[in-house]
Amino acid sequence: MPVNQGQLPKAQSNRSRVSAAAIKICLTIVLLASIVCALTSSQRVTGQNRKSKRSPKPTPTPAASGLKALGAPPPAPLLKKKTEEEIKPGDVISVETSEVMLPVTVRDSHGRLISDLTRKDFHVFEDNREQPLSELALRQVPVDVILMVDASSSVAANLDDFRRAAENFATQLDPNDRISLIKFDDRVELLQDWTRSRFQLHRALGRIEGGMFTRFNDALLLAAQQQFREGTQSRRAVIILSDGIDSGRGATSAEQALQALLATQVTVYVISNTEISRATKRAELDSLTASDSSARFNQLRIDDLREGLHVLDESEQMLAQLAEATGGRLYKPLSFDRLGDAYREVADELRRQYAIYYTPLNKTRDGSFRRTRVETRDPNYKTSTRIGYYAPRG
Repeated sequence: MPVNQGQLPKAQSNRSRVSAAAIKICLTIVLLASIVCALTSSQRVTGQNRKSKRSPKPTPTPAASGLKALGAPPPAPLLKKKTEEEIKPGDVISVETSEVMLPVTVRDSHGRLISDLTRKDFHVFEDNREQPLSELALRQVPVDVILMVDASSSVAANLDDFRRAAENFATQLDPNDRISLIKFDDRVELLQDWTRSRFQLHRALGRIEGGMFTRFNDALLLAAQQQFREGTQSRRAVIILSDGIDSGRGATSAEQALQALLATQVTVYVISNTEISRATKRAELDSLTASDSSARFNQLRIDDLREGLHVLDESEQMLAQLAEATGGRLYKPLSFDRLGDAYREVADELRRQYAIYYTPLNKTRDGSFRRTRVETRDPNYKTSTRIGYYAPRG
């Protein structure tokens, strides 16, 4: 049958309609897929942005400097242990330059300070080998002194005695010497940074307030690491009023505190109120044990007092070791109104202390431990100083 132009057979017309529909469906699918991809990509970016806002990449923040806003104390420096020989804690001086400086105190057989010696009166030995002293071996060297006060309950009632003793001590120093003030109890606080102004020290002493517990070890470590963290040619000293009994509420051990002091070359003078506390406890103990009936009735208090006396004995031994290891001295006044005498003695020692310099004959920069010994020509004189140092490395 003839077909008109413009007309298609029925089957062919149906196939054309199906093909057109299929094309439309394909285009629709492609369009939908594009939309879905776009939405997914947008959600992924949005999610990443949200995640970035919730969890920003951590960035290092500078550590807080100073002692004013302290939480847990910084870690104690680790002194390198020697495998060749046993090194005692008091043997260590860290040395960054080729010249060694040893603060030396000389006393006679009666404990009196000797201050008229000259360079030829001294002999310095390093690993049992005598060292030639510098021509400037006895030059005057300024001293940086930290006054530290335990403001816990054992001392808080007598802070006025400390204030008077501290101000009198400051007047006896050389004008070039510097002082800072730290108080500790539940917290460790820097009340006065380094100053040569006696007026600033006076104002800082007025800001001391009493607390309860004693972060003794934390205070020593932080004083060494924060106040003496930078190298200096001055002598370094800490004068601390405390019974040395740490309450255990800090994060520093006695060994860590000592290591920090040794690593920063600090001499420690301890003015201990252990003898004052001991006398008070013994008097109370004697009164409670005066009769059998009193002893039985107060047995718990008696046991507490005896334990307190034991703790005082142990603390006093630790304080003596701390002072000796750093080249300092332990003072035990019998009453708080005699604190001034102890501080005057420390000031006198600092004024008459020798600063002995020498350049080691052993030039090896190997970081090894070198034992030192200072002697005088008079065998009756006793010298006090640290007894060794670590050589520089590299």
